Amino acid sequence: MRKILMLFACLTLFMACSDDGFSNNNPYLPNYNFSVDIDFSLPLYNDLNFVGNAVPITIEGIGINGIVVMKTGSGFVAYELSCPNQELTNCSVLTIDGINVVCPCDGVEYSLYTGLPAANTEADLKYSLKPYRIQIISDTYIRVSN
Repeated sequence: MRKILMLFACLTLFMACSDDGFSNNNPYLPNYNFSVDIDFSLPLYNDLNFVGNAVPITIEGIGINGIVVMKTGSGFVAYELSCPNQELTNCSVLTIDGINVVCPCDGVEYSLYTGLPAANTEADLKYSLKPYRIQIISDTYIRVSN
């Protein structure tokens, strides 16, 4: 009986997972371990005090081509600054355009709120932006890590 219950639990868990066509297991973007503390009481990160402001962090060793952090209405998000659907080249560094980032290689825009391609994108894309973990340390201090 225990084996049947265990099998049922595994099947239920397997069936509960849905595939929306996007994956964080991206062959174009390697997983580098890093951790960076961001104090947005400092002038460099002051824009993170306001909703909708994106701040690039391009310190050596943080992400692949750096990261972008944005304050949303419900917290913070952090993403890799590399095009998720391109090989790593000189043109695969995302540029910030308001609440979106744009891949110069193919012109695709991605929302910093969701990490997904903009609604008007017609390309058949497999990957969304690569997200990073956010840990809130205090009212003006967060940690971003992979």
